[in-house]
Amino acid sequence: MTDQQHPITPSPELVEQWYDAIDNQSTSWKQQLATRAAQWGADQELKVLLSWLRTRFFDNLADALRAARRPKPPSLKEQAIAELEKVDMLWDTTEFSQDTLDSLDTIRRALEALPND
Repeated sequence: MTDQQHPITPSPELVEQWYDAIDNQSTSWKQQLATRAAQWGADQELKVLLSWLRTRFFDNLADALRAARRPKPPSLKEQAIAELEKVDMLWDTTEFSQDTLDSLDTIRRALEALPND
């Protein structure tokens, strides 16, 4: 290793946060730490790329790239609708199983999150 630091290098504090967040008892703790580091590095690279595009007035391209590379996870409502569709398809079949019961749990959480009318 050299003394030169790469432009995308996590701070010692960030590394410590990652280390504290992983399950050190797990046999895959090294994988957990490497995954967090890879995700952080990819996020940093994307941030720089988006900034570069915006300084060259490619705002629309930057927005599209951001949306494509870091899509927002589906909302709980969207998840519930998808799970409900699965339950609806499986209701009258022999496929009604633990997976279906898990789907019902997601639907229940979504409904509980809705405001009372």
